This record gives sequence, structure tokens and C-alpha cells, in this order.
Amino acid sequence: MSEQPVYTGDSLVLRHFERLSAIPRGSGNEKAISDFVADFARARNCEVLQDDRYNLIIRKPAAPGYESADPVIFQGHLDMVCEKNKGTVHDFTRDPIRFRLEGDLLYAQGTTLGGDNGIAVATAMAIIDTPDMAHPELEILLTTEEETSMGGAFHLDASPLKGRMMINFDSDREGVLFVSSAGGVNTYHTVSVAWREAGAAVGEPFTIGVHGLMGGHSGDHIIHERGNANKLLGRVLDDLRRHADFALAGVNGGAKVNAIPREAEAHVYFDTEARRKAEARIAELNKILQDEFRASDSGVTVTLAQGFEGSSDSQSAIRVFADETKAAVIRLLSLIPSGVLSMDKEIPNLVRTSTNLGVVTTTEETVVMQSLARSSLRSQVDDVLRMMATLAETAGCQFRQDDYFPGWPYRADSKLRPVFEAAYEHRFGRPLEIKAIHAGLECGVLIEKMPNLDAVSYGPNLYEIHTPQEHLSISSVDRSWVFLQDVLRELKQ
Repeated sequence: MSEQPVYTGDSLVLRHFERLSAIPRGSGNEKAISDFVADFARARNCEVLQDDRYNLIIRKPAAPGYESADPVIFQGHLDMVCEKNKGTVHDFTRDPIRFRLEGDLLYAQGTTLGGDNGIAVATAMAIIDTPDMAHPELEILLTTEEETSMGGAFHLDASPLKGRMMINFDSDREGVLFVSSAGGVNTYHTVSVAWREAGAAVGEPFTIGVHGLMGGHSGDHIIHERGNANKLLGRVLDDLRRHADFALAGVNGGAKVNAIPREAEAHVYFDTEARRKAEARIAELNKILQDEFRASDSGVTVTLAQGFEGSSDSQSAIRVFADETKAAVIRLLSLIPSGVLSMDKEIPNLVRTSTNLGVVTTTEETVVMQSLARSSLRSQVDDVLRMMATLAETAGCQFRQDDYFPGWPYRADSKLRPVFEAAYEHRFGRPLEIKAIHAGLECGVLIEKMPNLDAVSYGPNLYEIHTPQEHLSISSVDRSWVFLQDVLRELKQ
């Protein structure tokens, strides 16, 4: 945040959002933000429970006249995805998020904004900071590590929670109420690297890069079939090996498994003749990809640049992947499924099953390819896992998976959904849209802990989340805050 606040309006939610954006809160680094919100709530006479994972349960007593109403849980998560543009100088463990205002839209400066899910945290602070609000007893539940593993929700002791209705505020589309979400699992293909000494005869070092992609949330934006930089890098390498001989020394791409990767690169060596062939083929691939992705990723570019950034290799001490390592890496990049695998046949425009090859990392010992598989059907997740395990057997690499995070099933007898529908119609004079979402939400994890939980998900307009182009609509935040107060006012019985 700059010395002079960029937001000078009267929105209580955005004033709190600006305050919390000064505190680093990447996944796994939530202690400071958890302590900040806890102290804020205690100073306003709220009861606060903070566990060893820095999850918070904050109780605000019922307003006068609402003492006999059932308690309601308001839920969001404290962490954010930390992505930045190449060339942006920003340390997510230390630096505040710096804002940029364009009319009604609030951006960050070259980084993710953290509206996902900082707006829920700021809204919770606004609730706590508004003494005359009409509402039942509120249990504000703010979890940690949602963006990486939902670890906070998984490890939460839910027994102190009395509420059996929950408003999750982790949605990004005003006027849409989400009532179901997908489950999923993280997967890892790990290639053990065998190196070979190559020497100067291997040629000159070059970096093949894939750039200019939109990226986005691997649940929300996967339906748009945007380019995946890791997959496109695999396609480029697999194509080049058929036209030009090269040695491979490393592949890296993506930053978060739940973000569609925007950039990826490979370190290679070409001799003069192979370089000439590669340049011609890359020029052709640029034409092909720019044609294929002209609607979704018009800026896609494959580059060939001499040298490795930050490399200190001397020509007499060059190490490259052994042939079997090179072959396994290129095969996996080419064949790991990524993108939409099936669409729901009952709900229009809903992805049923997808995967995202989100992160590729080369170390001294391994190349690790991390994917996120999502589906509203557990059986299809299991089928994807079988496919990926079989691929690992074929490629001769290791395969493992994290624990499955559960989906959130639709509840036909919800008492909370009709309240939202009636309040929205009354406030805006049009019907509220009811939808399922392909992205994972913590509702599924919390419903497993509290089987009778009646949950919905809502939120203001956020755009391009999980990317440095993330931005929010200020007017939508204000409307959503007023609408939330309408809903809470109606939950008297």
C-alpha cells in the first residue's frame, strides 16, 4: 500500500481491505494476518478462538431482537495466491500489496490483488465493526491454507461451532449464488534426474520460453480453454526433438497448482545447425499457436534466447539430462492430461472433470510435475488418478497424490437459499442466479465435519483471480455488503 491510500471512498469493507493488504498473507504464512484480525475482534469485545493452524472462530453476539434466532456461520479464508509478473519486484513474505485504481476497478501493481479471499476477511471486519447491524449470533470462521491444500479447514476442530447455516463469502460473481462445488486432489509425477557430462561439444546454451498467456483460476477459468504454458512447452519440446537435435538441462513453469500457468521455460543446448532448424520450427510454431489461441490467449509467444538467466556453467563443465531423463520429461509434459476432460450433462456450461498441470520444477535430483484434478464426481477423479498412475508406470517415474478434498453436494432442502433469493429479488428487482461451480470451496470439507450444515456461497465481482491481472469492482463490493446485511436481517427466525 502506498503512503497515500489509493482508496478514499466511504466503503467500510474496502477501507478494511486496504488495512489487511499491508500484511503479507500467502498460504502457509498466515500467522500475522490471523493475529491482526484476532486483535481487531478482541478490541471490539468479540470472543476469539485461534488454533495452532491460525484458523479463527470469532463470535459476535446476536443483535437485540435476534437472541432466539439460530446462529449463522460467516466463512472465508485468510490466505491469498501469490503471483507476480516477470520483472515485478515484490517479496510476498514482506511487502504490502500496492493498489492501482482505474475508475471502478481496483488492481494491484504487477501482483495478485488478494481479493480472493481478502474481501471475505474485510467483510468480516466490517461486520465486527458495525455495532448496529441486525443479525443473529454470528460465528465468523476464517481458515488458512485454502489456496494450497485447504489444510486449515481439514485440521479445524468444528465442535465449538453452533451454527448450522453457513454463508461462504469466497465467490467472485455478484448476482450468482453457488450451491455446489467440485472436489479434487493434487498429484505429482517425479522423474529422478540422471545427468551426463557434455562439455563444449553439446553446443551453446539457449532458453526456450512460452510467454504471454492469460492464465487464471484452474477451476473458474478452465472452461475457457486458455493455454497452459507447461503443456505448450511440452508440445514445443516434443515437436523440436523431431526436427533438431538438442540437449535438455532443465524445465520450469507455473507458480501455483491451482493457477493455469502463464509462463514456462526450458534450458537447452544447440549446435549451430540444430539452432538454425530450431529457429525455423519455433517461428512456425508461433504462427500455429497464435492462430489456435487467437481468441483466448492472443499474446502467446514462444521465444528462443541465448543463455540461461543466472547460469554460471562454464563450457568445460556442462551437465545435461541423460537421454532417458530427457525422454521421460518430454513424454510426461506432452501426455499428462490438462484442461477440460468432461462437461456436466445436466447443468449447462458446468465443467464436470478437469486437470491442470500447474507447476513444473527442476532440482538437482528431480523434475516434479504437479497437477490438480477436479470433478463433481469422485469416480471420475479416481479414473483420472488411475490414468496418471498408468502414465507414470509407462514413463518410468514415481507418482503420488495428496488427500482428496471433498466436493460440496447440492442440498434441495436448503433453508438459507430461499432467504438469499427473496432478499435479492427485493433489493435488485430481478432473480438471483443459482449455480454450481467447478472450483473447489471449503464448504465440502466443512460439511464433512458438520453433516447437517446448510451452506451457500456468495461474493462481489472479482476478475482474473490467481493472476497479476486480478481486480475487483468497487461498486460491486459495496452492493454485496448492503445485500449481505439484507440477508442477515431476514434471518430472525
